[in-house]
Amino acid sequence: MFEKIIVRLPNWIGDFVMATPALSDLRRRFPSAKITAMSSAPICELLKDDPDIDDCFCITNSTGKRHNFMKIARRLQKEKYDLGILLTNSFSSAFWFWLGRVKRRLGYAMDWRSLLLTDSMEPPDTKIHQVDFYKHLLQPLGIPFSETAPRLFLSKQDEEQAMELLLQRGYRSGCPLIGINPGAAYGSAKCWPGERFRALALRFLQDENSFIVFFGDTQSERLVAQICKDLPGRVINLAGITNLRQLASIIKNCNVLVTNDSGPMHIGVALHTPVVALFGSTDDLITGPWGQKEAVINKRLACSPCFRRTCPTDFCCMNKIEVEEVAQKANLRRKQRV
Repeated sequence: MFEKIIVRLPNWIGDFVMATPALSDLRRRFPSAKITAMSSAPICELLKDDPDIDDCFCITNSTGKRHNFMKIARRLQKEKYDLGILLTNSFSSAFWFWLGRVKRRLGYAMDWRSLLLTDSMEPPDTKIHQVDFYKHLLQPLGIPFSETAPRLFLSKQDEEQAMELLLQRGYRSGCPLIGINPGAAYGSAKCWPGERFRALALRFLQDENSFIVFFGDTQSERLVAQICKDLPGRVINLAGITNLRQLASIIKNCNVLVTNDSGPMHIGVALHTPVVALFGSTDDLITGPWGQKEAVINKRLACSPCFRRTCPTDFCCMNKIEVEEVAQKANLRRKQRV
């Protein structure tokens, strides 16, 4: 039915990972179509080796400039796509597909863009997980709701390089490896206090065979450095050091990952790493770890989820999460790792 399909994937890492089941469902429905995934850099690195796509259209932050904007439109025009699926909700993404003469343009009727779409869908009127939010958009294509889970693909070389990075920093092969991600995009209201992550690390280090690896982007380098200060050598700080494929490969090596609601949390889910997910200001029923409901710690207070960037009161939703309950859940979850 469709020979050439282009899918615009979300710009945030967590949303990107939650959108990956749509690629698998599309491939099953249209096995002979050429499927192109359009994604922003550097997230597009995670599309390498993905068997459900034929091509990756990677765009950079500079695409907001007029000449780059037109360059993208001309490339879309040249490819003559039969179908464009917008898993983003922005006006600009729909405008790209319209300007690029994508024949059929499917997306949600949001951000004043309905006139740019040939197939405009209203968002679901009930609260559903973000993974299902993306799958719902595929229904006009004859693709029913599936149980397809988020997934990422890594090469043997990726995993070998990740292990080498750990070994260079003192990790002993075969020892338990606990991942900790203390940061999160959007705001501090999503983050468990740094001093509790430090106390948690000390609790894990009571096992003399265990190693801990801290993750973080450049914005959380200072936070992670403060948490790791003067901790023993079995603590490895990789904040600001890894690219996305290295991050994913190391998370795959972890026996368990303790994390706020964040992109690395969803990467862990996609790679079948047991997670312990700490929620307060956001809603785990919408963005929680797919298929790992038992992984969530959420006190479900009257004021949450508030979806604020910073807490205007006493931050009780996160402060009520105790170090020992996180440690116990993490130890239970790591035993479930096959």
